[in-house]
Amino acid sequence: MALHRKFSALMRLRPDIAIICECAEPQRLQALGLLAELGVEPVWIGSNPNKGLAVFAYNGYAARLSEPFYPSLRYIAPIRISGPSQCNLLAVWAQNASAGVLRKHQLGPLRRALRKYAGFLSERTSIVAGDFNNNVFWHRPGSRLNHGKAVAHLAKLGLVSAYHEVHGEEQGREQVPTLYWRDRTKNGPTYHIDYVFLPSAMLSQVRELAVGSYEEWCGSGLSDHVPIVLDVSV
Repeated sequence: MALHRKFSALMRLRPDIAIICECAEPQRLQALGLLAELGVEPVWIGSNPNKGLAVFAYNGYAARLSEPFYPSLRYIAPIRISGPSQCNLLAVWAQNASAGVLRKHQLGPLRRALRKYAGFLSERTSIVAGDFNNNVFWHRPGSRLNHGKAVAHLAKLGLVSAYHEVHGEEQGREQVPTLYWRDRTKNGPTYHIDYVFLPSAMLSQVRELAVGSYEEWCGSGLSDHVPIVLDVSV
């Protein structure tokens, strides 16, 4: 939250496409003068004007919400990216327990979205990225809110995790966290729950995969998450 005091840190990453969770609605950001550099309207979904999911596009790119869109899948947005390169993007800020996914038989919003948006993800080059709020570390017997099954479903669509492929690490054995939870200390509870899944054929085009440092993002008080930055030659 409070993107207005973190916007300069976002802009230092020089993004073409940025997926921002816990983001205030665009009208509030516009009033603070934060959207002048965009040139195009961002996509924003959510029910709380202070805290939704946003996708910003820069450098000649544009993002628009695709149809059909299923707002009951909180919060997952099918986005069509146009500009110098085109793709479909499924932007994710998965609300699991916070959206009432409390029973073992419930799939959770991401696994449901992968079914609902199967056609969208198959029609052209597609990326699934954002805060999945999940890791195989949390698997429980009989639970359908299962990150491993989501990864397997993505694999059937030809999509792989950029972080795991580039670093040669297994799901659940990540050496670099993306969330410094609760007390936001370097030695406190940490998890890897943010991901970028892209077509396996694009791995050869990856120029850089970077995970933000604790010192720059959490130790400085900006967030309990650090960004994943993926640079792909298109």
